[in-house]
Amino acid sequence: MPREASKTGWGGAAREGGAFAGYHPAVNFLYFAFVLIASMFFMHPVCLGISLCCAFLYSILLSGKRAVRFNFIYMIPMMLVAALVNPAFNHEGATILTYLRSGNPLTLESILYGFAAAVMMISVICWFSCYNAVMTSDKFIYLFGRVIPALSLILSMALRFVPRFKAQIKVISNAQRCVGRDVSNGSILQRARHGLTILSIMITWALENAIETADSMRSRGYGLPGRTAFSIFRFDRRDKIALAVIGGLGLYVFAGAAMGGLYWRYFPTTKGAFTGIYSISLFSAYGGLCLTPAVIELEETRKWKLLRSNI
Repeated sequence: MPREASKTGWGGAAREGGAFAGYHPAVNFLYFAFVLIASMFFMHPVCLGISLCCAFLYSILLSGKRAVRFNFIYMIPMMLVAALVNPAFNHEGATILTYLRSGNPLTLESILYGFAAAVMMISVICWFSCYNAVMTSDKFIYLFGRVIPALSLILSMALRFVPRFKAQIKVISNAQRCVGRDVSNGSILQRARHGLTILSIMITWALENAIETADSMRSRGYGLPGRTAFSIFRFDRRDKIALAVIGGLGLYVFAGAAMGGLYWRYFPTTKGAFTGIYSISLFSAYGGLCLTPAVIELEETRKWKLLRSNI
């Protein structure tokens, strides 16, 4: 497919990976490196809220109704459970609300920290789901294949193993269901036997696939000195603009965080930067950074609809 077609998306966010996936791998990787690091280390409530909302929005733009169902059926309940469990084990904090039956205090700070940690965990999971949709194995190998060839190959294969495993086990389960040997058929013993059969088929497929992959790599000269690599990626003007915007926002946010502009603590009492002009500018920059691919998706969708209306 020509680069123009793949980069415009021929339908914007509707295509696999979305419009942002059409950018250069360096742009994609830099963006996810910034948002994942920030989501894991910025515990400021405003940053956590921005990260969670933007991650939910981007995942919905990428996967549609499936992401909505996954986020609200699995992610939000998981977040609430994690937030409620923390105060049962963490009793730090100066604001005591009541005492548990065990005699340990229930503090406001432990509740707030539990919610913050839960939001951080769900945000990171959501961002990684978006990363897997955008950063394919060929992009990862393109970026790091020459620097760390063995490690980049292992990481790319590991990242794509889980989705391939899930897709293949679904195919096998559907085939077994057609002959009445699915895990939903028969007694408990028969279901267990059917599950072991499906697992055995899956392991056999994985081993055969590994042999085929090794033969394919050997036939293509993997590991030989002087071996060249083919790629379809070109760094053009649009990529330069995106890289400058993402890099500028990311560096500004991380520099501000290093200077204390995003400082926040939960123990012994909650305290941190919140209303200062500098902090507000950092929140705005962080929001702009997290929203960058969503804005690109929406803009590409708008352009596509406009082109279709002019036909």
